[in-house]
Amino acid sequence: MPGPFNLSAMTAAACLLFPLAAQAQVGGLPDTAAKLLVEGVCTGCHQTNMITQSSGYTREHWHELIGTMIDLRGVPDQEAIITDYLAENFPPQYNRRPAKLVSGPHEVSFNEWVTPTLGQRTRDPIQAEDGSIWWVGQFGNIIGRLDPGTGEMKEWQLPAGAMPNTVELDPKGNPWYTGNKNGTVGRLDVATGKFTVYKMPDPAAKDPHTLIFNKQGIAYFSLQNSNMVGRLNPETGEIKLVTSPVPNSKPYGIKVAADGAIWWACNGAPCLFRMEPQTMELKEYKLPLTGTTVRRLDIAEDGMVWYVNSGKGRIGRVDPNTGQVKEWDSPSGPRSHPYAIVVMNGAVWYNESGVRPDPLVRFDIATETFQSWAIPSGGIYAGIWRHGRATKEGNLLLHQSSTNRIIQVTPKQRAASR
Repeated sequence: MPGPFNLSAMTAAACLLFPLAAQAQVGGLPDTAAKLLVEGVCTGCHQTNMITQSSGYTREHWHELIGTMIDLRGVPDQEAIITDYLAENFPPQYNRRPAKLVSGPHEVSFNEWVTPTLGQRTRDPIQAEDGSIWWVGQFGNIIGRLDPGTGEMKEWQLPAGAMPNTVELDPKGNPWYTGNKNGTVGRLDVATGKFTVYKMPDPAAKDPHTLIFNKQGIAYFSLQNSNMVGRLNPETGEIKLVTSPVPNSKPYGIKVAADGAIWWACNGAPCLFRMEPQTMELKEYKLPLTGTTVRRLDIAEDGMVWYVNSGKGRIGRVDPNTGQVKEWDSPSGPRSHPYAIVVMNGAVWYNESGVRPDPLVRFDIATETFQSWAIPSGGIYAGIWRHGRATKEGNLLLHQSSTNRIIQVTPKQRAASR
């Protein structure tokens, strides 16, 4: 017979594991005897809507998922109560948002690593020149490095309150992060373990989001909810901010083109922007469909700008010279919510984050055909790949935040049948 609930002890344990997590709004859980315990433990890290809006899981999968967020092995009775409650009230409903997987001639392999700190919400892995892989853990306020050859990992605790949204490497290989919750951008000195932190000069610039460097080592970054884009000169510390001329356009993904221009995506409006790196002068590229929102974009070798139309379940291409736009429906339909994107080797790679299983999709640019695969962890847990990066070997780096996984995808062409 399970022992009595020890809510205060459980909540304290969650807060010790996640001292910098934002306070969550409680609500929406079925009212049974275990509700108070589930609220006390789970909302130490996230809101209850991450439970209620999930696709649901089996008891086995709830147990595994909980184990990636908090260590309850010392209180097995409470662990069982929480797991039983979630499995009973939130069983699998994978058919609610079914993916349409498309077969084809290509093959891929998936290799996964699980990062050490529970509940950190691992995201945005990027390869360094030496082959190591850096990531950030947003909920854990962590930046980390993985040696994919040995599996060895090291984590550094970021300055208080940063809640990093991404990690990026400058031309010298130094790791940087965006402090999404405290209006900062920072750099880690790996040799000393010390951080250099740059505070936004405008209090309205609250949420640095995605970061990129040009060849000269100048940083450019988006501020989604602040509706701004910024530039940072690391040598002088000077930060310049510009506000998007489109209200509530929510600058999101950001990239540097071969000509040095900065491109960024609008997650709140049907537009892309091109920005001159020196003057920060903006040119808007309007996208044709009402309801279009763009999470991410990438730039092909021929200069074409590819993007995910997250709001309409499509992918698209803009010719920077003519402004001509062409879009294609994603296989899983208008609610598939494409998110991350990488263009490499004649193909557009992206994911459909709004369906289950969470598919990795390949779009062949020459033949305009799709092929897709279920992402192993994403097929169950909806971790969502949010930011696409390629390795120098032509592989993809993914993440599944809910299960703290870094995933390397290795594409290979299936041998033609004779």
